[in-house]
Amino acid sequence: MAVKRRSGLGSGLNELIPQKNKSSEEKDVSRETKAKEKAETLVDINKVEPNREQPRKHFDEDSLLELSESIKQHGIISPILVQNRDDYYEIVAGERRWRAAKMAGLKEVPVIIRDFTEQEIMEIALIENVQREDLNAMEEALGYQQLLDQFHLKQDEVAEKVSKSRTAITNSLRLLKLDKRVQQMVRDDLITAGHARTLLGISDNEKQYQLAQEIFDKKMSVREVEKLVKKIQAGKDTQDKKETLKDNKVDAIYRELENNLKEITGTKVNIVHKKNKGKIEIEYYSQEELDRLIEMMRSIKM
Repeated sequence: MAVKRRSGLGSGLNELIPQKNKSSEEKDVSRETKAKEKAETLVDINKVEPNREQPRKHFDEDSLLELSESIKQHGIISPILVQNRDDYYEIVAGERRWRAAKMAGLKEVPVIIRDFTEQEIMEIALIENVQREDLNAMEEALGYQQLLDQFHLKQDEVAEKVSKSRTAITNSLRLLKLDKRVQQMVRDDLITAGHARTLLGISDNEKQYQLAQEIFDKKMSVREVEKLVKKIQAGKDTQDKKETLKDNKVDAIYRELENNLKEITGTKVNIVHKKNKGKIEIEYYSQEELDRLIEMMRSIKM
């Protein structure tokens, strides 16, 4: 049975650049070399600029320095994928190589120029970083959210494009529900995405942040945090049950008072109670009944 190949950008960045089949390459190596030379172009490094919508915002300086040293010795092995923006070339894939090349002092960089839609640019940038695990958990989640919002995709469509399961996309997006301070701790690598996902069990933002700080200070494992969150949740459930029982007792008292007043007035009475204040509503169904109730209240006053 023939294996059906997955289509779309999720198949990898190599799918973006047309490739010959193996037998064709074996038959005509020189033709491939010429095609490659035509596909790649050397351009002024200062005419190349990063994509402002690039999901990756943080680049490790030590890693860039290491790559720049390699580029000094061997050059850029894989060309940068760009799109022509008339007065400059916008990076579609390869910003890390471009940054390292600038650090290495290169004047020109090899590029492959292609035309893409805005959606394709976003998808390629996200795919490149996800496949190479260059994004932190929050950058990855924001990238998925941008595809959903900006291009009106569904989660299963995003999953297909980046070769991830729909569950993985959903779990990633859930991180965006965390307190902003906790999200920043994930970006700063103070806590892991595993820690952060466990904190989603805490609905109170302040408590989330306090617990995140405790995780960092005490170097807690994900398993330890899971146990702590379950303990907090169990305590909350117990407290909620106590408050519910208390409310039920208070309601019973006021229902009894309503019945007593109903017997005294001979009409329906409703007590609306809110903590230490409220109101008593007495119903009447005719002018004569209203006069009777007023007369009753006057007699009580006397």
